[in-house]
Amino acid sequence: MVASAAILGAAAMTSGAFAAAPVASTPKPAPASQAMRALPSAPVEKVIVTYKTRTAEAGSNTAAKSDAAEKAAKTGEKLSFERRLAGGAALVDLGGKATKQDVTEVIDAFRADPAVASVEPDIRAYAMAVTPNDTDYAKQWDLFEPTGGMNVPAAWDKATGTGVTVAVIDTGYAAHSDVAGNIVSGYDFISTSADARDGNGRDADPKDEGDWNATAGECGAGSTASNSSWHGTHVAGTIAATTNNTKGIAGIAYNAKIQPVRVLGKCGGSSSDIADAITWASGGTVPGIPANATPAKVINLSLGGASSTCPSVYQTAINGAVARGTTVVVAAGNSNANASGFTPANCSNVITVASTNRAGSRSYYSNYGTIVDVAAPGGETRNATDTPGTVTTPENGIYSTLNSGLTTQSTENYKPYQGTSMAAPHIAGLAALLKSAKSTLTPAEIESAIKTNARPLPGTCTGGCGTGIADSAKSVNAVLDTTPPTGTVFTNATDVQIPDNTTVTSAIAVTGRTGNAPATLKVGVDIKHTWRGDLVVDLVAPDGTVRNLKASSSSDSADNVVATYTVDASSEVANGTWKLQVRDVATGDTGYIDSWSLTF
Repeated sequence: MVASAAILGAAAMTSGAFAAAPVASTPKPAPASQAMRALPSAPVEKVIVTYKTRTAEAGSNTAAKSDAAEKAAKTGEKLSFERRLAGGAALVDLGGKATKQDVTEVIDAFRADPAVASVEPDIRAYAMAVTPNDTDYAKQWDLFEPTGGMNVPAAWDKATGTGVTVAVIDTGYAAHSDVAGNIVSGYDFISTSADARDGNGRDADPKDEGDWNATAGECGAGSTASNSSWHGTHVAGTIAATTNNTKGIAGIAYNAKIQPVRVLGKCGGSSSDIADAITWASGGTVPGIPANATPAKVINLSLGGASSTCPSVYQTAINGAVARGTTVVVAAGNSNANASGFTPANCSNVITVASTNRAGSRSYYSNYGTIVDVAAPGGETRNATDTPGTVTTPENGIYSTLNSGLTTQSTENYKPYQGTSMAAPHIAGLAALLKSAKSTLTPAEIESAIKTNARPLPGTCTGGCGTGIADSAKSVNAVLDTTPPTGTVFTNATDVQIPDNTTVTSAIAVTGRTGNAPATLKVGVDIKHTWRGDLVVDLVAPDGTVRNLKASSSSDSADNVVATYTVDASSEVANGTWKLQVRDVATGDTGYIDSWSLTF
């Protein structure tokens, strides 16, 4: 069991200490394509004429053509009737790019006609996913740069997080004007008053009272003295800072709401408090605590501690949250180690996030491994070879909202941090975009969309960074596309436990296909299980035909089954319910189906 949880914002830290960048960065200029610009002043080439009811021109294209010719003779312009619009109006072509004076003369001529109800220019519209006017947006490479960024601006035409609440279970909230407009009521779940520093235990005020500690060793062996991190506020800004307000930064899901839930104070936080916070934030009942009036559909957990297993108190709370429809996003950890040794990163039913740098490689500090689901920008405020604790590359960190106070709150500011704590809120923000784009999405469907539409790392990742760097626009477009294209991937990312000596199944409903399945059906399998030789894995077709993918082996002691199998399924109808069947044939080791997919 984990006694406390550490914030995961600094490299190679497993205690409550925080070693993020303390200085402001010098921004690189945004590329020309990202520069803020006014809408183009496009010339008017056509006008839209609405004729009065019962006039000849209102019901006859021939009459409308004649009227256009008459107006052409009157104005000296080359006018021609082009077509009838759905609403009944006539579209009249001006014969090329007309000057403003020409357009005015044509409009005046039509307006003077008693048969005309209205006339207006056929103006142009433009996609509104333009660069925000936030003054520090140029520093947010993590949103827009093609190498290490997450392709966020291209998603804003279709989703901005409206209607979604994201719970930031963290250090609480330090008041900041660039986030304040998106804050909803939260809660303080720190049950020990000394850790909370607010003179009491749990209460309805999630204000960040500071997580500083004055002396080394105060928070356990190896802990160091540190200032307050204002960690939860930094995380909140990445997710939902107010955007297009001519100040500060842009949030990924900038129309979502942030619910600050305080669990980390002096020397971190307890798993019992964190578990209750997960339950409450997702709309569950916690004894003695008022019901959450605005339950969150996404939870961000940029925290963790060392543990080879997921504590049951965490898993129970997470399972309850997911059952209530809440997506849970967790930082992988900052120890440059296998994430399986850290919790809640190693819990089931969560999206575990590794960190990447500006070059698109795994950040030097980021945890890795087969339990990592996806990667996102977490930045590097120093190079791996630089002296620990220094800040040599602040421009490569994740820039977000903060506070200048060393211990207690002072004035608001912005600073670059690094860490899987910074990567996780990128995925939480994306989850909010997906939920706002399609409100019926389940947590499993959100996880599947993020993982399936990630792009391969342009750099390197030793140890495993999941399916790649998340792509915001591609993920949003995917959940809004109801027509399965060629090469469609169907995925089930709902965890299924595999107890000893049992057979379990996970189903995928395939729809929208025609004819039979391909002769090269790809079956992607991700099973977390110690001593994988215990497992027999089969694919079960809709008609019940069983095809073996993997046999058991008493000598195969390695962990996990992560593989893609090619199956000749050309004799099977494609549409229907396919099942992955997993049989445990020995005692002593257990696990779960993490996810599996079919690619047609």
